[in-house]
Amino acid sequence: MICSPFTADFRRLTRSLTIGAAALAVSGCMVGPHYQRASAPVSPRFKELRPAPGWTYAQPEQAAVAKGEWWRIYRDPQLDALESQVALNNQNVAEYEARYRAARAEINAVRAQLFPTLSGSFSFSRNAQGGGSQNSASGSVISSSTGYTKNTYSIGPSASWDLDIWGKIRRQIQAQVTESQASAADLANARLSYQAQLATAYFNLHYQDSLHALLARNVAFYTDALRITQNQVEAGTSDPTAVLEARYQLEQTRASETATQTLRAQYEHAIAVLIGKPPADVSIPVAELSRDIPAIPVTVPAELLQRRPDVAAAERRMEEYNADIGAAIAAFFPSITLSASYEQSGDPIGTIMNIGNRIWSLGASATETLFEGGSRTAAVHQANATYDNYVAQYRQTVLTALQNTEDQLSNLRILADQAAQQDVALRFANQAVTVSMNQYLAGTVIYTSVITNEQSALSIAQSALSIQQSRMVDSVSLIEALGGGWSVTELPSKGSMQTDNPFLPSFIQKDKN
Repeated sequence: MICSPFTADFRRLTRSLTIGAAALAVSGCMVGPHYQRASAPVSPRFKELRPAPGWTYAQPEQAAVAKGEWWRIYRDPQLDALESQVALNNQNVAEYEARYRAARAEINAVRAQLFPTLSGSFSFSRNAQGGGSQNSASGSVISSSTGYTKNTYSIGPSASWDLDIWGKIRRQIQAQVTESQASAADLANARLSYQAQLATAYFNLHYQDSLHALLARNVAFYTDALRITQNQVEAGTSDPTAVLEARYQLEQTRASETATQTLRAQYEHAIAVLIGKPPADVSIPVAELSRDIPAIPVTVPAELLQRRPDVAAAERRMEEYNADIGAAIAAFFPSITLSASYEQSGDPIGTIMNIGNRIWSLGASATETLFEGGSRTAAVHQANATYDNYVAQYRQTVLTALQNTEDQLSNLRILADQAAQQDVALRFANQAVTVSMNQYLAGTVIYTSVITNEQSALSIAQSALSIQQSRMVDSVSLIEALGGGWSVTELPSKGSMQTDNPFLPSFIQKDKN
């Protein structure tokens, strides 16, 4: 390849610029505090982690929440099919995913400040001077002058490089990288949250199915009771008001049975939106609420620091704003800039390459603000206060995570006790209905006694079903509180977000862990 003098000269010029920049940068540093994770207020064990009748907590080695697919612990194929669509089609999750991509793209925008800025220019000018003649009234030439016209072409590149001697730009890169990691954690937290919302809506929907089935069974029972009462009245062995009482009880139960369809439809619509589809396109088959509460593995509170994406996001933002302190401190130090320019001109254009027509320059400058009324000091104080703010947010996030977990552990423990007690109460209530009906048929009690016992039995059955609903929903909330099988190791590493670049000096790429 044949290089023109223009190319060779500029190559030598840029080599000198790079060598000078590297020589200054080798001694460069990153001012500001090095990041250390703040301590978190965690206890050695969960207060509510103790066994309860009818339900126990699994040990980590006994059961595990599938990584990324925690809902499979319920062994429900319909739920599996719905949950798999949240990450793909939920528009709120898509919004968080776009935010993450934007944060990651911003890393390269900040990193670009580490490179020199190269510019090229080309100019052309045409100048004329003198020349022409003047005629007298008779047409004769009075005088004349000789002029000239000149074309000038010039071409040349220029370069400037703001050296990151004090690490201001590298601190900004560190801040943006950790913000990108926090955005990735926000995305994971949003995905987990909407998956939990879907599971909650799914179990609430099937609670309505189970409640509808319970009321349907009672409608059938009350229909038989009405027929028996009518026969008793026709036989003259019962008061005619018993028929009216039996009928209003039947119709009231039918109305309650119909009302369950309202909430079921709303839950089905909510599930459709959670999977990113119009409600008209989603129909979920009727099925009764499961009575099996899965064994959920629970470890120690410290595990939440690694398992909860919201805690991970808060921790990453601590490092982000710690880096901002260094960037603010770097403003106290001089700004050093290297510059170079090269230009060749000629007329005509072929003479541009003549060595006598070249102009080049190479220089360095340093600027330092001597007085600014305390704005830099205020910026450092503000950066420190912002960092302290995010430390407090991190610790509060940890405390909230502990509270959420303890709440769900206590709920499941207490509800397990309550469910066992409610089952006993329901058994006796059903026996009371049978006895009172036999007494009514024997003529020893009025029908009001039967109605009272039937209403009590239905109310207790509804309460038992409601407890089961709460246990299923709280099991989902516990899995969400424990992080849904997520791990901080799933966050993108700093190195993966900072591709090595051969044009960057090695000192710039040394902190990528």
